[in-house]
Amino acid sequence: MSAISDQIVPRSGHGAWLVWLGAAAMAYLAVFALALSVSAERLADNWTAALAQSATVRISAPPAELDAQTNATLEVLRTTPGIDEARVMSAQEQADLLAVWLGPDLPLDALPLPRMLEVFETPEGPDRQGLRLRLSAEAPSAIYDDHTQWRRPLIDAASRLRALSMLALALIGGVTGAIIALAASAALASNAQVIRVLRLVGARDRFIAHAFVRRMTRRAALGATLGTALGMLSVIGLPSLGPDATNGLGFQGLSWIAPLAVPVLAALVAWAAAMATAFAVLRGVT
Repeated sequence: MSAISDQIVPRSGHGAWLVWLGAAAMAYLAVFALALSVSAERLADNWTAALAQSATVRISAPPAELDAQTNATLEVLRTTPGIDEARVMSAQEQADLLAVWLGPDLPLDALPLPRMLEVFETPEGPDRQGLRLRLSAEAPSAIYDDHTQWRRPLIDAASRLRALSMLALALIGGVTGAIIALAASAALASNAQVIRVLRLVGARDRFIAHAFVRRMTRRAALGATLGTALGMLSVIGLPSLGPDATNGLGFQGLSWIAPLAVPVLAALVAWAAAMATAFAVLRGVT
């Protein structure tokens, strides 16, 4: 079968280079699509976990009532099941938070800033609706924020990025199949005379197709392996988003196994596309 495949499928030429380069380029793009999906999910999980068991209380009361309402709020929080800790944020901590938006040189002493409390919840969490009702009765100016409005957009964004990355992978697979089909069709058509001779000596179309498909699949697998390797090297060079290594773009830990499946999937796509094309072309060769 190896000798027959060498005769049917040329070792070089436009068709051979098309399979090699097409598979390598599509595999390279597939690695980045996988990296986007993995990074989006990891970042969303990290940011959501950081916000999941924390909350803030904002107290916007007149200066004469601010201390009293702060003490009342602390008492409510300390006696609420599901609250692990509550503390008043210092003026410097509030200034550091606002510096991101307003700049470091803004005279915050001249602004009527609300009193901010940092709250840490237990894994079970409090009855938030009941807690808000108690706060409205004991400290009417206190507003409990459990960061739901921050977590929901993160989850939605991660879900959309994952969906887009899966769509990109599907398109990459489709383009890979089209490239293999085009190369297979051209190679078979250019070797129509060889196919006629093989039929005259008793070779069946299935035997010819399998010999042909094996060479095409091998080329696609080797090209995809090269593209995957280059893609993984490129992902290693992506920048980190902060001091925490888990916030970087790309793969982390066991997720590095994911791109190793790209050459296998590329070979399967190539085999299916080449097999379908081979039988279609062979039916037209008389």
